[in-house]
Amino acid sequence: MASLVGLRIRAFPHAPPLCLRSRLISVRRRSFAVSASSPAGNEVRVRFAPSPTGNLHVGGARTALFNYLFARSKGGKFVLRIEDTDLERSTKKSEEALVNDLTWLGLNWDEGPDMGGDYGPYRQSERNALYKQYAEQLLESGAVYRCFCSNEELEEMKERAKQMQLPPVYMGKWATASEAEIEAELAKGTPYTYRFRVPPEGSLKINDLIRGEVSWNLNTLGDFVIMRSNGQPVYNFCVTVDDATMHISHVIRAEEHLPNTLRQALIYKALGFPMPTFAHVSLILAPDKSKLSKRHGATSVGQFKEMGYLPQAMVNYLALLGWGDGTENEFFRVDELVEKFTLDRVNKSGAVFDSVKLKWMNGLHLRSLPQDELVKIFEDRWKSVGILVDSDGILVDSDGTFAKEATELLKDGIDLIPEADTALSNLLSYPLHTTLTSAGGKPIVQDKLSEVASGLISAYDSGELLAALDEGHAGWQKWVKSFGKSLKRKGKGLFMPLRVLLTGKVHGPEMGGSISLIYKAGQCGSVNPQSGFVSLDERFKILKEVDWDSLNEKTEAQPESVATVTH
Repeated sequence: MASLVGLRIRAFPHAPPLCLRSRLISVRRRSFAVSASSPAGNEVRVRFAPSPTGNLHVGGARTALFNYLFARSKGGKFVLRIEDTDLERSTKKSEEALVNDLTWLGLNWDEGPDMGGDYGPYRQSERNALYKQYAEQLLESGAVYRCFCSNEELEEMKERAKQMQLPPVYMGKWATASEAEIEAELAKGTPYTYRFRVPPEGSLKINDLIRGEVSWNLNTLGDFVIMRSNGQPVYNFCVTVDDATMHISHVIRAEEHLPNTLRQALIYKALGFPMPTFAHVSLILAPDKSKLSKRHGATSVGQFKEMGYLPQAMVNYLALLGWGDGTENEFFRVDELVEKFTLDRVNKSGAVFDSVKLKWMNGLHLRSLPQDELVKIFEDRWKSVGILVDSDGILVDSDGTFAKEATELLKDGIDLIPEADTALSNLLSYPLHTTLTSAGGKPIVQDKLSEVASGLISAYDSGELLAALDEGHAGWQKWVKSFGKSLKRKGKGLFMPLRVLLTGKVHGPEMGGSISLIYKAGQCGSVNPQSGFVSLDERFKILKEVDWDSLNEKTEAQPESVATVTH
């Protein structure tokens, strides 16, 4: 449990008698130090406590994830607490969005506002009676006192401290006020706050599981407010009471909360609560090493969800922002993260958020899905954007083989679900004229492309090509080999012209699979005619209308291109 070294705080209900005032001042100047360790009991209990004032930032999501992984790895409890004491900014809509984002990530909690638990309520706005109870307890013990200073007086104190080059701390005007002075202000109805008595000297020290030993000097703090004059509790007081009464064993949170530990530790001791063990996680940084913010692009979990990211990919990537298992492996499923996660492998330094790597990782997870699941995702997506259609009639493709073959052909080039739209649309389109007149198409045209086109049209008109496509992949390979021999072409000299003539493009997925899928698209009835699809029959009509003489003249007149053609 938390230990206090050097000073024993003596309690005074309000102000001590004048005869004791000099003795109190002397006592308060003694040394003060605190160290933290796990509270009594072996059960691990951690919490994620967001404020419902906006969307769930990826930094908050990572904090939630580390708490979740730690709890699950230790067989403990993961608690969700909503810190909504900021009444002006907190909204029900934000709370619902936070809950939905956490649920989408799969970070299921054991106790929370929606499911209850032994230590509720789990919204701070519903715990005011509890805060009032503990504030009164501290007042009676003398650990806090009533402060009747006006805002103007407090500003004057700050200005005096500034002029004296001292920290802007409270000067302690009401810390030693007499009972008569206090009663006089109460009789007048003067508003007051509750201030916590802080020893003016000494230090506070904690052993942070991530940052190691951290210490602060108490003379920089001053007596601080725990209850405002309107009766609303202050953040640090709420958090301490909540964590203590909810029996939180480990507080895993962002490093920006590290300074709050000073006030919270003092409150823990004054209330007689054991302190939890702290672990402060470094911030997530933008590529320019500044704090990640909206100006760097998408930063909220909801935005990434809308962009087509998978929850398992987000979880995997967020886990790697400041943590690793000590190997080169970067692909983890949630159960593997639970098995391997330890706080001693969390880095002290900030982690840079790399959206390119996140997208790459999403592609890995997308392609690792079971085939039927991936097909269903892509097929539903293609129908939703109007590339494929649902038909009440009987389709040749009633078994969904078109979607299966399209998924298998295109998946390696897709990292985000919406990219499947572009991938299939590109495959179904036929921008032949644009390609033939492009810099990339020029060397292919000049390589006697018209001769290959003539032979290809003959193979189509004779039914030879269609018969080969009816036989599937083996039929296509056999035909290509035979066609190449007839033209005395092979390798890139054969496949590049065929790709341009049949697909209308210089680059694309594996050509045999592409042509097979284009052929099937014209037969299955699943492709929306309004999707920009150009059937094989239509492609050959376009191909037959090409004016090769004119095209050759144009390409010969064009300056040499520095572009290179790859296969």
